[in-house]
Amino acid sequence: MDLGKTVFAQLMDFLAIYEFHKCVQRYNGQYKVKRFSCWTQFLCMAFAQLTYRESLRDIEACLRSGQRKLYHMGFRGKVSRNTLAHANQVRDWRIYADFAQILIAQARRLYANDSFGVDLDQTAYALDSTTIDLCLSMFAWAPFRSTKAAIKLHTLLDLRGSIPSFIFISDGKLHDVNILDQLTPEAGAFYVMDRGYYDFERLACFHDAGSFFVIRAKSNLKAQRRYSHAVDRSTGLICDQTVVLTVFYSKKGFETPLRRIRFRDPETGKRLVFLTNNFALPALTITQLYRLRWRVELFFKWIKQHLRIKAFFGTNENAVKSQVWIAISVYVLVAIIKKRLNLSASLYELLQILSLTMFERTPLDQLLTLTPEEPEMLENAKQMNLFK
Repeated sequence: MDLGKTVFAQLMDFLAIYEFHKCVQRYNGQYKVKRFSCWTQFLCMAFAQLTYRESLRDIEACLRSGQRKLYHMGFRGKVSRNTLAHANQVRDWRIYADFAQILIAQARRLYANDSFGVDLDQTAYALDSTTIDLCLSMFAWAPFRSTKAAIKLHTLLDLRGSIPSFIFISDGKLHDVNILDQLTPEAGAFYVMDRGYYDFERLACFHDAGSFFVIRAKSNLKAQRRYSHAVDRSTGLICDQTVVLTVFYSKKGFETPLRRIRFRDPETGKRLVFLTNNFALPALTITQLYRLRWRVELFFKWIKQHLRIKAFFGTNENAVKSQVWIAISVYVLVAIIKKRLNLSASLYELLQILSLTMFERTPLDQLLTLTPEEPEMLENAKQMNLFK
């Protein structure tokens, strides 16, 4: 690695620029562009994510403070807030969405053999959404309530490495269950969902594709028990049953038998009922899979706290989606670097270090390797006593 490169340039070396240019050509992103390229726009927005910039003026001022280093960091041309704002508004957001998917594919290959807490060979996904509130007068294209706007970030999270494998950005009114139509079921994979995705006709598509789902049942579920399996009640399991749906439209949507598992959480005492089309795994493993669904909630909490996806640099739909996809790209990039450099630090610790060192020239492997704290040089008994 070139020791003369800045930390930011070393980070960008992990990106396949030729793949980015393919995405640009696919959507004709360089049409009538002379100076401020799509790649420079991506670098500016990635820099903003890594250094926690709050506004376009903030980005401009911070980059101009290191003007002499910008060329060696990959920036070509003068960085202006007006030029960046215009690029965010008109450059097709699908360029950055496609590039993020390329990074996601790389990250998933790196984390493919990681354990995620359950002894399972198949891939397991957690599906959920989070809402980001917006101002209705400024984001009228994203209606939510009568007095405010919002966007929804629908995410399918690969539990190995907590890498988002599918992301869909919609307005706040789109119901979660409609996202099942956007997914292509993967044969043999497990999809863990909450009650917002309770639709038997759509779940039947996953069953027909050879994939498995684990979903929490609603309290008004009408089903007839066909068979009861033995369970160990000391583990919290109450029953493990084979059932068939009895309501006309539900049965019409999903005609095959389902597995119903009742479980009492030993920690909270709360009783939960799960439905799944998998009859091979132990019942306790099914409950453990659903417990891991909370990782997608932690993912949403993490990116809202540590990435810029709540305050946007532009107000139109294209600018918002571009910023979200570039933020996801930065998250996945840091995850790739963590794996390739075999770093023990968490993503939070890595981002905190990087936010303060973008213009430095320290090699990444040295900068991001956390060393244990040094012991105190002097023991208390050997310190000078001024009041002897």
